[in-house]
Amino acid sequence: MTKNLILGSSSPYRRELLERLKLPFECQSPEIDETPLSGETPTDLIKRLSIQKAQKIDSLRQEQNNLIIASDQMAILGTKIIGKPHTKQNAIQQLLSFSNQKVTFLTGLCVLDTGTQTHKYHLSEYHVYFRQLGRKEIEKYIDIEQPLNCAGSFKCEGLGITLFRKMEGDDPNSLIGLPLIQLCSMLREYNINPLS
Repeated sequence: MTKNLILGSSSPYRRELLERLKLPFECQSPEIDETPLSGETPTDLIKRLSIQKAQKIDSLRQEQNNLIIASDQMAILGTKIIGKPHTKQNAIQQLLSFSNQKVTFLTGLCVLDTGTQTHKYHLSEYHVYFRQLGRKEIEKYIDIEQPLNCAGSFKCEGLGITLFRKMEGDDPNSLIGLPLIQLCSMLREYNINPLS
């Protein structure tokens, strides 16, 4: 029996990424508390939130023939966790602090099989090296793309690419919020393949 795919996210970026696979799926927002626990490392936090998001969607559904895809992401500069800027001023400050720096993006991916109540989890790491950035070009970039709901204040799929010196990692999609290469690998374990 074919499983139903459910993307546990309200992110339009994750939805667009999953649409690339041309598989039918539904979206549902998990709405969980994302506050870090005391002493929780970034990798532990991302894993916990990715799994909790999938479990929350499962608790909201009646049917038990689903594969729930959930993801969580954060950016790290040195030891500092970088969130979404929400305001233009915060975005300017974030990008100024990234000038000539390496920012690491950690993206957790969980696929929960509601029939067996088992899950698979993967952590993707992606590094972005920013070039020397000037305040005027940062302000112009923010005015053009309005990346205020993006961790790190940029959209790499748009003009954000002009801010970088180089990028490193296994899957550039993880930078946008959903590691598709790993997701395809996980889905094949459930006999789901966009090419079959």
